[in-house]
Amino acid sequence: MTARPEGAPCWADATFPDLESAKSFYADLFGWTFEDGGEAAGHYTQASSDSGVAAGLAPPMPGVEDDTPGGWTLYFATPDAAATAGAINEHGGRVVTGPMEVGPYGTMAIAEDPDGIRFGLWQSGSHEGFATINDEHGTYCWAEVDTRHPDHADAFFPEVFGYRVRKMQDDKMDYAVWSVGDGDPLLGRAELTGDVFPAEMPPHVGICFAVDDCDRAVETTQRHGGDVTFGPQDSPFGRMATLRDPQGASFTVINVNRTVGELPQFA
Repeated sequence: MTARPEGAPCWADATFPDLESAKSFYADLFGWTFEDGGEAAGHYTQASSDSGVAAGLAPPMPGVEDDTPGGWTLYFATPDAAATAGAINEHGGRVVTGPMEVGPYGTMAIAEDPDGIRFGLWQSGSHEGFATINDEHGTYCWAEVDTRHPDHADAFFPEVFGYRVRKMQDDKMDYAVWSVGDGDPLLGRAELTGDVFPAEMPPHVGICFAVDDCDRAVETTQRHGGDVTFGPQDSPFGRMATLRDPQGASFTVINVNRTVGELPQFA
C-alpha cells in the first residue's frame, strides 16, 4: 500500500459500551469479521471486509470518562503527528488526546476544530489504515464535515492540511469538496441546515460506508434496534441513508451503483 497523502482519510473507529453487541450488528450489516487485539491492547478490535481491514471497534477505556456523544471518528493521515497537532493549535483548534505512540502501529491524536468538530490524526507505522477505499460492500468510501459554519471549516481544515476547496455550483445548497492540489476529492463539507439535518444534531464528521443494497442496510439496522435519520434517498452519487446503530453511533451507507440525476459541477 502506498502512503496516503497528508490530510487523506485513512482510518475510522468507534467505542461501544457493549462491544459484543456492536460486533454482532456490524457483522450482519457489513459482513465484517473481527480480530480482538487482546487485553494488552484494551481489546481494540479490527474489523475486516472481504477487501481487508475496514475499521476499528473498541470498548470504553477503563477509568476514562468521556461525555462526548458516541460515534465514529475519522482519522486523517499525517507524516508528523506532532507537527500537525501544532498546526491545529495554531489555527484555533484543540488537541484533546496525544499525540501518543500506539506500539509499533503508529502515532495517534484526537483533536477538534474551532467549532468542536472531533477528528483524529494517524501517523502510520506498521498499520497504514484502511486496506482499501472503494465501493465494495462494507468498506469506507467517503466522509464529510457537517457544520453550521462552512466558512470556518473551509478555512481551518485547509490551513491545517493544505486542502484545495471547490464549491458545488448550486444556489440552494452550500457544499464543497476538499482535495490535495489537483487530485481527486478526499472528502466533502456540508452546511447543517434545518431542511435536512435535525436542529439538535451537533457539528461532526459523517462517515460513509459502501453497501450493495441501501434498503436492505436500512432494514437490517431497524431489525437490530437502530433507526434511520435520513433517507433512503436516490442521488447522483448513489442511493443513500444515514443510520444510527443500536448504541447510537451515526453513519451513512451508500450504494454507488444506483444513481439518479446528473452530477453537480464544482469550481
